Amino acid sequence: MADSQHEWLKEYIRDIPDFPKEGVIFKDITPLLAHKKAFSYTIDAIAHHFDRDEIDLVLGIEARGFIVAAPLAYRFTAGLIPVRKKGKLPFTVESQRYQLEYGYDHLEMHRDAITEGERILIVDDVLATGGTARATAELTERCGGKVAGIATIMELAFLNGREKLAGYEFFSLISY
Repeated sequence: MADSQHEWLKEYIRDIPDFPKEGVIFKDITPLLAHKKAFSYTIDAIAHHFDRDEIDLVLGIEARGFIVAAPLAYRFTAGLIPVRKKGKLPFTVESQRYQLEYGYDHLEMHRDAITEGERILIVDDVLATGGTARATAELTERCGGKVAGIATIMELAFLNGREKLAGYEFFSLISY
């Protein structure tokens, strides 16, 4: 579970009812991103959790994961890899299919993005059902990377996504 010392960040997460569809309460991180203390604290807290010398690349999951991954890559003096939805990358890609609530989708990254054995920190804004994070970890490993950890700003614990990440170090600042 998330550490209670970070609970104050919830003040900067806005609930949007019935988005993207009726019955869903979307957790909007844009107020957190706009607040200089909350955003810098978020980056610092995630960076503090992981050993700088153990991270070669930070992998950001489209799209809000990019926002967190870029400053973390800078903090770790690491490279940055974008993982995108199918058809968004211009070079030869490796693809990973994953299950959604109703159907399937694909994530892609450039085939040459990872050198065998590089240590990868996977970053996204939220862990929900765990399907996207798990697919990204599998894609990373298939490309030769070693998953050093998976980090998110928040976790929707009631969706049990953490169960899909068994065997990986997972860190989240706040939990709902």
